[in-house]
Parts: sequence; C-alpha cells; structure tokens
Amino acid sequence: MKKTQLAFIGAGNMARSLVGGLIADGWDAALISVSDPDEAQLAALRSRFPVHTETRNRELVESSEVVVLAVKPQVIREVARDLAEAVQTRRPLVISVAAGVRAADLQRWLGGNCALVRCMPNTPALVQSGATALFATETVSDSQKDVAESILRAVGLALWIESEDLMDAVTALSGSGPAYFLLVMEALQEAGEALGLSHKTAHLLSLQTAFGAAKMALESSEDVATLRQQVTSPGGTTERALAVLEDGGLRELFNQALTAARDRSRELAEQLGAA
Repeated sequence: MKKTQLAFIGAGNMARSLVGGLIADGWDAALISVSDPDEAQLAALRSRFPVHTETRNRELVESSEVVVLAVKPQVIREVARDLAEAVQTRRPLVISVAAGVRAADLQRWLGGNCALVRCMPNTPALVQSGATALFATETVSDSQKDVAESILRAVGLALWIESEDLMDAVTALSGSGPAYFLLVMEALQEAGEALGLSHKTAHLLSLQTAFGAAKMALESSEDVATLRQQVTSPGGTTERALAVLEDGGLRELFNQALTAARDRSRELAEQLGAA
C-alpha cells in the first residue's frame, strides 16, 4: 500500500499536512508527487519534504495510481474537467478533499465511472489530529478503500459513512466543529478574566482544560455523558455551573447551530454543482 504512486493536485495546507503525515507514517516520499500552478507553494513543499513537484496536473495523473484532488471547491470543476481525459485513460483512484463538492458532480466533470472517494477532513488535520469522514462510490474496490483510509488516517481519525447525504451532517459536526470548540474556549477565557484571572492564566487554563477533557474522553471506554456525570459532584461547583448552561438552552443552541450548518452545506453543494 505504501508503495503506491500517489499524486496530489494542489499544494495548499491540506496537501502539505497529508504529505507530511504520510511520510511520517512510512510512505515512500519518492512515490509522492504534487502539482500546483504556484511555484512558491511547490518550493515551500520541497523545502520540507523530498517529493517530486510539477506545475502540470495531467502529467502526474498519467503516471499515478491514486490522485488526491486537494484544490479549493471554487476551482475544482475547472481542474477536474482538465484532468478528465487523463483520468479516463489511466483510471486511478480519485480522492477528493474539496468541501461541499458532491460525488455526482465530480463524476460528471471527470467523465464518469471513476473510482471516487469523497472526504471531509477538518482543520486539525494540519496538526495530525483531524477527523475525516469518507464516502466511496460503487466503483471503488475494497483494496482502494483501504488505500484511501490509510491516506486520511495519516492525519488523524478516518471513518466511513454509508450514505453521501450524511456528508452535510459531517460538515456541520466535525467540519465546522473546531470553530465551535474554539468559541467555547474563547468564552471560558473571557469569563475567567472577568473573574480576575490574568489574560495569560485564563488562556492557558482554558486550552489545557479543553485538551484534558478531550483526552479523557478519547482514552475512556465510557461515553461523554457518563464522564460528565463522574466529574460532577452533587451539590458542588460544577453542578451549579452546568445547571446554568442547561437552563440557558445550550443543547438546543447546538442543535440549531448544526442544523444551520448542515443546511448551508447543502446550499453550497447545489451552487458548486450547478454547471
């Protein structure tokens, strides 16, 4: 698997994080190629990793078994159409990490009947702590699914969803989710400062507390509701604080927020595919 010829179309942050994760995971750098029209992006990549770079996309597709489309959603239609002939000739596994671009639209732009996996990674993938959902079209073999999962697993958690319709819910939860947690951390810091803590102290306590809570949840066999109950002493400070959050409708606010994000994801997918 790690001897597979792999091409990245696009040399932005997500491509760089995936390349770094793959090489750290033992993928042969000599088998990784990256194309981008921006030579400065390619130079920055070469300064970190011994990979082959190219400004022409089609040449990489013609010599690769796996192609990762790591370009912005706004330009993926043009890029995919330009690659269609090479994809139809070479028949590689195509992995798209472009947010909001549906498989049916990618298939149409690439000429159809492609082995296509659509992914929704989130920004913590940039620090190898991402959460990625993957959806495979019917043309993807089990071995190709293994390859796709191994690539995305190099930057964090990778799991499969059975229906592409769920990708909008994934976008709402994990795709946009880092911003929700950062907002909570920001609010905790501000509240701590309002109670008299220095900016630095409130900042560090907020970050470490968020990290510690996530680490506890990841390493425990209990669900988060049980863990929350275990750290909430009856009649204590935590119980009183949680009562305020519950009375304020925190759960319903999150439900409304994720529903709004899901609906916006659907709207953007319609816009991106309208061609």
